[in-house]
Amino acid sequence: MLGAHVSSQGGVAAAPARGAAIRATAIQLFTKTPNQWREPTLATADVARFRGEVARHGLEMVVAHDSYLINLASPDEALRARSMQSFTNELLRCRELGIRAIVSHPGNYMDDRAAGLERNARAYAECLAVVPGDVGVWIEGTAGSGTALGATFEELAALRDALPPAARGRVGFCLDTAHLHAVGYELAHIEAVWDEFDRLIGLDLLKCLHLNDSRAAAGSRVDRHEWIAEGRIGAEPFRRIMRDPRLAAVVKIIETPKRDDPLRHDRRMLRRLRAYARTNGRPAGSVSSGTPC
Repeated sequence: MLGAHVSSQGGVAAAPARGAAIRATAIQLFTKTPNQWREPTLATADVARFRGEVARHGLEMVVAHDSYLINLASPDEALRARSMQSFTNELLRCRELGIRAIVSHPGNYMDDRAAGLERNARAYAECLAVVPGDVGVWIEGTAGSGTALGATFEELAALRDALPPAARGRVGFCLDTAHLHAVGYELAHIEAVWDEFDRLIGLDLLKCLHLNDSRAAAGSRVDRHEWIAEGRIGAEPFRRIMRDPRLAAVVKIIETPKRDDPLRHDRRMLRRLRAYARTNGRPAGSVSSGTPC
């Protein structure tokens, strides 16, 4: 399950064809304009068309990403209430569209970290309770700038552990390689990073990876995505990710720069990742002394 974040410009039903154009088997999309509070109403025909397009193009996985404006950890009651309503609407749209899960950035605590974490967990639980069903929330580890929650595995674990059992069962995690790099996790020793995640949280709860190189320095807490193998992370961690059997069932999504030609660059990055999954044309795990692409 490999693909990219694709545009939903022109309506969500236009997104699956964009995934097919880059030979994706998985896509991520916004179900609304991410930097506006305005909430769209999905027509029955739009929902049917979206579901039909997903089936027609043989997409194995579709996930959504929530709005940039949402802050479920905010101490400002008005902002948190508005954020909870928006996040609930995101869950409702996902359920209607048949989208498996929504990737969600933890909020910014602004005042006290422990209080912010508790507010964030309580908001997730309340929103999930309003929208029963099997739509999951995949909490994304952040780059840790400012007062953002969720930069470390310990804090991600604490956020999920603070949820009541009913909500906890619907919550997994998404990790972004550029964010891990920004926080200071040593991606040159990527297997040790997964071992630490497994010890603190459990690899069975790692549902999605955002595969992005970085223009920022390691440990800088700065989130600047770059094309894979063309930034400060380099090729080797991505080779290891694509060949790691423990990660075979994890959805892998690129959010690399689109720049002047989104179609060409997304195709180029996905071709590169597919090549990393092989050694001299052999499946991952085969013995070879050759140098991979």
